[in-house]
Amino acid sequence: MSSHQPDDRVHTPVAEELTDGEHSGAAVAVVAVLCFGGLVASLMQTLVIPIQPELPRLLNTSISNASWVITATLLAAAVAMPIAGRLGDMFGKQRIMLGSAALLVVGSLICALGGSLIPMIIGRAVQGLAMGFIPVGISLMREVTPPKLTSMAVAAMSATLGVGGAIGLPLSAWVAQSFDWRALFWVAAGLAVVVTLLVAFLVPHVDDSNGGRFDIVGAVGLALGLSGMLIAVSKGNDWGWGSGTTLGLLVGGLAILLLWGVFELRHSDPLVDLRTTARPSVLLTNVAAIAIGFGMMAQAVVMPQLLEIPKAMGGLGQTLLAAGLWMAPGGLMMLVFAPVSGTLINKIGAKFTMAIGAAVLGLGYFGAFLLMNAPWQLAVASVICSAGVGIGYAAMPTLIMSSVPMQEAGAAVGLNGLMRSIGTTSASAVMALVLTSSTVSYGSVEVPSHSAFQWCFLIGAIAAFIGVAITLSIPAARKRAAAKAESDATDLTPAAQA
Repeated sequence: MSSHQPDDRVHTPVAEELTDGEHSGAAVAVVAVLCFGGLVASLMQTLVIPIQPELPRLLNTSISNASWVITATLLAAAVAMPIAGRLGDMFGKQRIMLGSAALLVVGSLICALGGSLIPMIIGRAVQGLAMGFIPVGISLMREVTPPKLTSMAVAAMSATLGVGGAIGLPLSAWVAQSFDWRALFWVAAGLAVVVTLLVAFLVPHVDDSNGGRFDIVGAVGLALGLSGMLIAVSKGNDWGWGSGTTLGLLVGGLAILLLWGVFELRHSDPLVDLRTTARPSVLLTNVAAIAIGFGMMAQAVVMPQLLEIPKAMGGLGQTLLAAGLWMAPGGLMMLVFAPVSGTLINKIGAKFTMAIGAAVLGLGYFGAFLLMNAPWQLAVASVICSAGVGIGYAAMPTLIMSSVPMQEAGAAVGLNGLMRSIGTTSASAVMALVLTSSTVSYGSVEVPSHSAFQWCFLIGAIAAFIGVAITLSIPAARKRAAAKAESDATDLTPAAQA
């Protein structure tokens, strides 16, 4: 039985052994490698957005089929995060990160060499699987950093989830405009090779494997259930929310997840320990992650559209590259606020830090609601929103890891990443629905109305403040410690042992 004591801070017992007497520069180097790897993995989420309008022509397919190039990555990433986390707990985190980096190399090469739809979808799905690098890297932080550095390191690694996507847009737009579109994937493959080598030679292989059997049935059930549900949500606007395909996938996905939950509760070595996940501190953090993930994605979907619509049609008339550059400071702000978040976590705890982050995100959306008449105004609102995301995202894994045993950290952080993915996928669907529900016609072209954009910003603010309310309801550390002690005592009874 684990002797783990919940707290609002990250504990690093293994790290104390590893770093005693060693120069802190070595730990900083490891953190830098992990953050760079997370940045490259998350960059894949927005890699093809600049060429999305051209994909049907480039791949000789329909617009609907071409959209799977993006959907495949999102689905694979959502499924990969909890599975990679569990594998990291079982076989060692450095090994799984090395495997994730290798998958990124393979996926990028498939996309670079393939010239048709099917190879592109396969390659993009393999790229999405590499997102498992991030939760495993976050859970490794407390094992390879001294206590004084852990909160900062976790915050920086968490921020890469947003930073990679934000800087990926202008970077990809520049590459796509300056070179052949395949250059995007050759660049991705080169970056992935660098990550693979850095992880292999600079990240220490900590003896943190806990063994156990991999729950194959649980992994397949989770993949099928999530795929059905997330495909229905992401494609509902295209297929129609009342269509048989959408409803069938949504209901079928939810049914599979319910059966998966029953199976996991009865399994002796489950993929996800649902009893641990059901603890109020973990459950509420994950629910808040959905709300904050929703808020983060809303700006990524809405603001670029408003920036790129021609001025004659009520937009701000920016090119794709210019829109990406206006959004880029927001992504960098997430990284800038990572140390701020780490400091707040150490001083006031992860719970209140996450609440502050969600509140700042909500205020950013209110700013966008009031100021959306010039690119610089949206840039300011984006910076505020991104600061909130940076603070909130950094605190989430700290709350999760302080509430679960060390040997379950990878799976728990991976599940938290999945919850964020559900939030971002839902945001994409909701924002698309709002933007298409109120349009203005300019000849044969229809664009979202001014009020549609305002509604999107208002919904984003509401989601963020719901995240604040949920976060503030998370039990305090002392209550969690008492509940954990009572749970441990129950587990030691003869009935429980039987």
